[in-house]
Amino acid sequence: MKKMNFIDLFAGAGGLSEGFVKAGFEPIAHVEMDAHACKTLETRNYYYSLKKANKLQVYYDYLLGNISHKDLSESVLNRLDNVINASIGDDNTSIFNRIDELTKGREVDLIIGGPPCQAYSVVGRHRINKLEADDPRNLLYRQYARFLKKYNPKVFVFENVLGILSAEEGRYFNNIKVYFRTLGYELESRVLNTSDYGVLQNRKRVIIIGWKKGSDFSYPELIAESNPYTVADILEDLAYLKPGDQNNITNYASDTNEYLEKSAIRNGADFVTQHVARTHNDRDLEIYKIAIDKWLNNRERLKYGDLPERLKTHKNQNSFVDRFKVVDINSYSHTVLAHIAKDGHYYIYPSTEQVRSLSVREAARIQSFPDDYYFEGGRSAAFKQIGNAVPPLMALKIAEEIKGSL
Repeated sequence: MKKMNFIDLFAGAGGLSEGFVKAGFEPIAHVEMDAHACKTLETRNYYYSLKKANKLQVYYDYLLGNISHKDLSESVLNRLDNVINASIGDDNTSIFNRIDELTKGREVDLIIGGPPCQAYSVVGRHRINKLEADDPRNLLYRQYARFLKKYNPKVFVFENVLGILSAEEGRYFNNIKVYFRTLGYELESRVLNTSDYGVLQNRKRVIIIGWKKGSDFSYPELIAESNPYTVADILEDLAYLKPGDQNNITNYASDTNEYLEKSAIRNGADFVTQHVARTHNDRDLEIYKIAIDKWLNNRERLKYGDLPERLKTHKNQNSFVDRFKVVDINSYSHTVLAHIAKDGHYYIYPSTEQVRSLSVREAARIQSFPDDYYFEGGRSAAFKQIGNAVPPLMALKIAEEIKGSL
């Protein structure tokens, strides 16, 4: 059978794409404006090419630092350069031209992606008080629609934050539905929580799925699954870290477990990369200790106003009072956001034995990325990519159901 294909818009680090690739879809092109994320996508492409050629040791050599990224790319035969580092906007001619070269006359089966969501997020609207009518991010759905109009896919998947439903009292979301329908698509939206699909994180997102009018396709039945695992299953096999530890390569501290096997987070290599911790000053470490003690012993969240005066640095004690938050080791994590790239206060490691914030690898695991997924650009860039990503395990479930329906 012909392998179904897709174009990935606003691709980020490739979380949504990863799910579709694992479900058996072939990526035609990834379009992304962030250079670090594009390099991450390229590296992941090389992983799949080398895996297909039974040459994964070359990829592992790159992760271990034995060869350069240039050496890695040159080791891939018949390399397909399908990552387009460009900003989707009013003039997409160069992007269209490159995609046309990559399609080689093939029909496009799917378009997937989620435009940047800051303009729709509740936090984003709080900061600017209202959704600016002239904010260009509000109209990125129209740019997404231009790709639908040009490539006419059978199905599209559009992911975004819950705030898109309520922005401007629902006007923007209604505009999206009306606009997509004028292009010949039926569509339906649902709010999905990633914890229902194997991800150890409470992360609710709006998933719009559209299909050509007149087809017998319908929104797939995404049945919530039992998820008895906890964040403890993610953390237990990773090495002890002190704040500031920058050992990019570490050995696993223990054997694998049922969740790591079932989720394929541990999937072959006998080492783990990017288990690195940011440095914290003494004041923050003291605050972390207080927050950890409250949470582990009393299941109480630290309120900023309750801190001793000597530890306070903000005069505003009414907004963002929970700016210090410990990850729940006995359940699912709270939502991982791109803000984790700025500081780790909202993602404190849940143990008095390791007083620090989450490592890059721990955050990636909470997002369900496999351990052999490498995020390019350094620690801050990696955190940003991880926080913005669609969890691959949820993407896999969506992709499998769409594949079954098609």
